[in-house]
This record gives sequence, structure tokens and C-alpha cells, in this order.
Amino acid sequence: MIDTEAKIRRVREVGPETVAVEIVSPDNFDPKPGQFVKVTAWVDGEHVPRFYTLSSPDAAETFEVTVEVESDGTLGPWLETASGESVRIEGPYGRAYYDGEPSTLVIAGGPGIGPAVGIGERAIADNNGVTIVFGGDEPPHRERLADLADAGAELRLTADIHAAVAETYTGDANVLVYGFQEFVTEALAAIEAAGGDPDDAGVENFG
Repeated sequence: MIDTEAKIRRVREVGPETVAVEIVSPDNFDPKPGQFVKVTAWVDGEHVPRFYTLSSPDAAETFEVTVEVESDGTLGPWLETASGESVRIEGPYGRAYYDGEPSTLVIAGGPGIGPAVGIGERAIADNNGVTIVFGGDEPPHRERLADLADAGAELRLTADIHAAVAETYTGDANVLVYGFQEFVTEALAAIEAAGGDPDDAGVENFG
């Protein structure tokens, strides 16, 4: 567990109103793909903390988080132009992560595509199987998703996650769910409908 300052190396757009923030990894920072960190910055005279899930496959030199930039937000708009700035990093946190399992099913909604691509890249690098079900057809990180598909990952980009989960759930995979409350509820229902136990899934609920 770390609690320290870290510099933002670069920020790039990865989709509509979505940026990837690359941060220099602190010493001894060794998160699992899919875990999250607390990011705190000094914005307009106050400390603003938010929790963001890693969207990089590792944190060897840097790590990445994917951030939705809402026009009325506080930290998101600041991060959008914060290349070279420093933030405080605490973590990693979370029990929903990839840990070398031979097969992983990631069900993601909204910014949950961030951890999905990071997990997918790590699983492919480990020569393990990975399936990503995304609730929609226009996710951020399109280039990385295309590369994952070329490397052998199975992708389902669809509004009908019940059908996608029914077609891809096998019962022996590590199942991970990332998204906001409404999406998480739907994803867990889809797992149950496919014959799985929702309690066995690793879940990160964004609120």
C-alpha cells in the first residue's frame, strides 16, 4: 500500500469526453490489473479526491487510469490538462482483479472499459484467455480493443449484455464486473440467468 505524490506523465484522449491519465509509478507500487487507486489533487484551493481504476496491464514504470470528463465535474476537467502536474496516490484497493487465471470474463459498462482493456492486455501477455463484454457499441480505447481482438481476445460490444453473457459465460472463468450501479445490477442478473452465482463475481461498483 502506498500513499505518496506522483507526477502525471501525459494525458491523452481515448474517446468522447474520456481521457487516459498516465502517472509515474511510485516505488514499491505493485497493483493487480483491475484494482483502483485514490487520486487527490489541489483544485481551486481545495483537495479533491476521486477513486479511479487502473486501465494499464501493469505498473512497471507508469500506470494509467481512464477518466470520464464531465463538464460540471471537478477533478476530471482538471486532469484533462494536467500533464506534468503532481497528484497524491493512495492504494491499490479492491478485490476485483485479474491474478493470472487461465480464463477471465470481464463485463464492463461506461468507464469500466478502462480496467477491461488493462486486464485483457495482461491476460493476453500471460497467454491466458479473456472475454470482454461491454454494455454499448462505442467504447473508449477503440484502438486497444482492436489490438486485443487481433491478439485473440473475444469481444462483445452490445447493448444486450444478457445475450452476450449467456453466449460467453462458461462457469470456469474468473468473472469481473466494472460499472455504475444500474449496470452492475444488470450484469449480475445476466450472470445468474446464464447459470452462474453472482456472489462469485469480483465487482467494482462505481456508485
